[in-house]
Amino acid sequence: QVQLVESGGGLVQAGGSLRLSCTTSGRTFNRYVMSWFRQAPGKEREFVATIYRSGGDTLYADSVKGRFTISRDNPKNTVSLQMNSLKPEDTAVYYCAAGLATTTAADAYDYWGQGTQVTVSS
Repeated sequence: QVQLVESGGGLVQAGGSLRLSCTTSGRTFNRYVMSWFRQAPGKEREFVATIYRSGGDTLYADSVKGRFTISRDNPKNTVSLQMNSLKPEDTAVYYCAAGLATTTAADAYDYWGQGTQVTVSS
């Protein structure tokens, strides 16, 4: 069993930055592909970014490319999402997820955090 705990959400003005972190339990962190998803009110959960096991490869949704950066620290069992140039449309609950498959499909991920709220004011 893997437990994920997100932190770092909050309220920020448009153009500002936030850094989300997700810390996992267990000693098998480097087995998992780690991703961030988000869900805005009334919308489906959507893919944001993923980072492969070694941390050498990443993938981003077009809507965040060039503004968000995903990274991982395997010895510390942590994955982070640096979010810059935030826009009101980035407002959502952000979730980190762990899975064995390299995919952007939410239903393929085995473990999820509880989510952290990000609100961007205009």
